[in-house]
Amino acid sequence: MHVPDGFIDAPVSAVTGVVAAGAVAVGLRGARRELDERTAPLAGLVAAFIFAVQMLNFPVAAGTSGHLLGGALAAILVGPYTGVLCVTVVLLMQGILFADGGLTALGVNVLDMGVVTVVVAYALFRGLLKVLPRTRRSVTVASFVSALVSVPAAAVAFTLVYWVGGTTDIPIGKVFTAMVGVHVLIGIGEALITALTVGAVIAVRPDLVHGARGLATTLKLRVDGELVDAPTAAEPAPAPAAARSHRGLWATGLVTALVLAGFVSYYASSSPDGLEKVAADQGIDKKTEEHAAKDSPLADYGVKDVADARLSGGLAGIIGVGATVVVGSGVFYVLRRRRAQDTPEAPAHDKETV
Repeated sequence: MHVPDGFIDAPVSAVTGVVAAGAVAVGLRGARRELDERTAPLAGLVAAFIFAVQMLNFPVAAGTSGHLLGGALAAILVGPYTGVLCVTVVLLMQGILFADGGLTALGVNVLDMGVVTVVVAYALFRGLLKVLPRTRRSVTVASFVSALVSVPAAAVAFTLVYWVGGTTDIPIGKVFTAMVGVHVLIGIGEALITALTVGAVIAVRPDLVHGARGLATTLKLRVDGELVDAPTAAEPAPAPAAARSHRGLWATGLVTALVLAGFVSYYASSSPDGLEKVAADQGIDKKTEEHAAKDSPLADYGVKDVADARLSGGLAGIIGVGATVVVGSGVFYVLRRRRAQDTPEAPAHDKETV
């Protein structure tokens, strides 16, 4: 759903750019509260993983493919504010290095793929957890449903933006029907990837999943016909979650992302994705403009002057994962440091023992 330059006119692109910038600013502020010793080191990895999986287009209908958007996955793993930033980092890397998604349309893409997917998915996710049993399986189920809904929601958002600022005169009803129809199918793939990933992380480190926090319920005992909290056993407390090493999960996630982007991506579907297919069928792409980064040595996910397609695409994917994890980790490290600096120390009298 990467919108290229020329789909949306300049005034609306500018407005969406301002709105997206505001959303990112809110994300930066909110992420300082979300990022802690558990999530800060993993947020950059989440961005790199989304970048890698977005290279894996899967077939969804005759002549059409889809790929992960990642908003739901990021929001559930590291929190909604940080999730917006993760997707934004991915879109920046794709637009600047790989000429994927127009630079003048960056605001549209951040708003559509980063903000709408995160807000819709996380709101639905939290709502489902309130009515489902408080179990890890419920988190996985809620992840599936929220991811499924987030994709057609993004398609609706694009349709609305196109309705206001589209550069071609196409009946909006046709655009809406085509966009939502194909992206419902793509949403199924999004839901499966999101649920499998969230479920895999919960299985090994549930303490690192933002959306799974607070699921532990107090044991209840029935006393004289009434339910009361069971007393806490007098035993040594387990090590704090922050003290538990996350290096194993981090290394596994990074290797997985590198393998997906560097090797598996070669076998991804070459069919146009949902937006490309709808644009070609409906005539939305009549005024598409050349990408400003079309001469990038990594444009179109290939390394310039490397003739072998498998090697070229694999190297580009590995470079993209590396660049995304470095940039993302840097951003989240700075935010984490800012949070530490902004946290006031306890007053001296609070430290005294009475």
